[in-house]
Amino acid sequence: MNPTNRLNLISQFFSLTDAHMLSVYEKLGGYEMAKKAIREMKPDAVEAEVRKSKLRGLGGAGFASGVKWSFVPRDSGKPIYLTVNADEGEPGTFKDRYVMERAPHLLLEGILICAYAMGIHKVYIYVRGEYLGPIQRLREAIDEAVAKNYLGEKILGTNFNLEVVVHQGAGAYICGEETALLESLEGKKGFPRLKPPFPAVVGLYGCPTLIHNVETLSYLPFILQEGGDWFAGLGTETSGGMRLYSVSGHVERPGVYERSMGITLRQLIEDAGGVWRGRKLKAVVPGGLSAAVLTADEIDVTMDFDSLRKIGSMGGSGGVMVMDEKTCMVRALYTTMRFFGHESCGQCSPCREGTGWVARILKRILDGEGRVEDIDRLIDIGQFMGGTTICALADGAQMPLLSYLKKFRSEFDYYVKHGCSLVESEPAGVSN
Repeated sequence: MNPTNRLNLISQFFSLTDAHMLSVYEKLGGYEMAKKAIREMKPDAVEAEVRKSKLRGLGGAGFASGVKWSFVPRDSGKPIYLTVNADEGEPGTFKDRYVMERAPHLLLEGILICAYAMGIHKVYIYVRGEYLGPIQRLREAIDEAVAKNYLGEKILGTNFNLEVVVHQGAGAYICGEETALLESLEGKKGFPRLKPPFPAVVGLYGCPTLIHNVETLSYLPFILQEGGDWFAGLGTETSGGMRLYSVSGHVERPGVYERSMGITLRQLIEDAGGVWRGRKLKAVVPGGLSAAVLTADEIDVTMDFDSLRKIGSMGGSGGVMVMDEKTCMVRALYTTMRFFGHESCGQCSPCREGTGWVARILKRILDGEGRVEDIDRLIDIGQFMGGTTICALADGAQMPLLSYLKKFRSEFDYYVKHGCSLVESEPAGVSN
């Protein structure tokens, strides 16, 4: 591995031929840090490095990883499980797919390091059902690792055992929510659970369970290689290291970019070639579809979790979606809310009814039949949805809903008054 190029830690594997193969990964220094951890370090020393690294959960919530580890009881008498959230259903997010396809052994090494530190002997990787290629790569990598004794019984000549199982999901967005994921793993409908108790204490099969995102675990080998303090220094005061940003939409070079947590949104857009076709920037979603939209005047914010939270949005899954000046924000919000309405599990009425209601109102506006009171009604519905449900899907729908309406109110008013878009030349109406 090459830690000297600080912009290419995980992403250094993306452009290498056959980097998914164990033989290639080993030539690049693969599994050396797992060997170091298991043979030379005590579990609490590994955990200490993770704490020092200020590694945050990179799947959405951004919770401090080392603190999360400390919540898991080690003396309950029950087995401890690790579940890897590889569902990646958040629109605008595609970075975990790259890791699983092109660097599956990096993920497995991170899993091995985490499992050793936590005393875990069974791991489930819950993968988005549509990710057929990544699922195949993971299974092949696991077979290679077992054959080389990086997984299985008495790993590397020690008494440590670890089994890793790949579980294919069924395409439900809600199963990206950690407790719905656990329900699905247990063979039940993916309904989120009431919390507390939290999964760290009562998780999979009623046992203590640590849940981590693919990208989060994939940074562990680098943290052990160079130290927690080194990794922390790559980021900001509260968010250590790098992260993978999925940049899509109206940019010249969409793709996955590995950058410091301290990069600004403006710099990230520039790294992706800037706004395409010489157009001006209108809006950006900085952290996946659930994040509040930002205007062109708000992109000098750094991309760490806390800075984005301070301006009313979130880092989320790192899915950055760029919109140019010709984007109709009414149509963009309808597409967003139609998704949430479709993917609500239906367990909580504010989410089940609220998301569908909002989508229907927006469709009516797009069909040229909007009413003067519609915009205020949408705001009222949105304000009621947040904080009233078991999981955060309704909150994730609320953030874009209220931010689009607040920051681009004039476009919604214009559409209601004139029955057409302020910026689009296409006729009013939607196909479904």
